[in-house]
Formats: sequence, C-alpha cells, structure tokens
Amino acid sequence: MWPRIGGLRSLALGTPGEQRARLNALVLAGVKTATAGLIDEYAEEGEEMERAGERLALVDDHDALIGVVEVTGVEVTRFADVPWDFARSEGEGDRSIEEWRAGHAAYWARIGTPVTDDTLVACIRLRLVSTEGGTAT
Repeated sequence: MWPRIGGLRSLALGTPGEQRARLNALVLAGVKTATAGLIDEYAEEGEEMERAGERLALVDDHDALIGVVEVTGVEVTRFADVPWDFARSEGEGDRSIEEWRAGHAAYWARIGTPVTDDTLVACIRLRLVSTEGGTAT
C-alpha cells in the first residue's frame, strides 16, 4: 500500500532522485497537470485507482509532503491509445505522442515493467491545490 499523509494517499512521481525532483517541480509550477500509471501496478500494490475529486499528498524522496493535488479525471486506455492532449498535459517536454510513448516505454522497461501496445494505462489528470507552505492558485 502507498503511504498515507494526513489521511491522503501519497503520490510519488517517477523514481527517487533527479527525476522525482524534476517532476515535482513541474507540478508545483502548474506545468504538469497529468500523470500516467500502469493498471497492473495498482493490483500489485493493493491500491484502488484514483477517482475524480480525490486529493493526494505529493511527496518527495523521503515521503515528506510538498503539496496536495486533486484528481480532476481518470481514464483507462491502452498504451497505444493514450491521446496526445493527455501526453502533452504531463508537461515533460515531449514534442509528439511518439516521443511520449518512447520515453514512457523506456522508463517502464527500466523499472522492470515493460509495456506493449495493449498494456492498460491509467491517465490521471490533476491540479495543484496547495503547497506545503500554503495555497496554490
């Protein structure tokens, strides 16, 4: 199960270190308004999928709270069918859906969960509600 902070499930983006710091900075800057997860990971970790309206604790490498995000939408789709508007909302600088797919496939392969076109992906849209020090815009 994911750690809880103040009753909220935690959202730990990417892998610890430079990647997580970069992704968290994008969320805190309001640039990253979406994230993708693999459906199989929810069952492996004993977690339910996020739902619209749910608030999540955005955490750093040490599971310390750095912000709160609200889920604004969730859609499950095949990896090959993730739409460009969603990929662009991840705010990571991809210039095309092909670039997004290549980068995400490489990431998931690196962490030991290779994907195929038919792998189910949770496309989670979110908005920053507050930062550790106060309220966001």
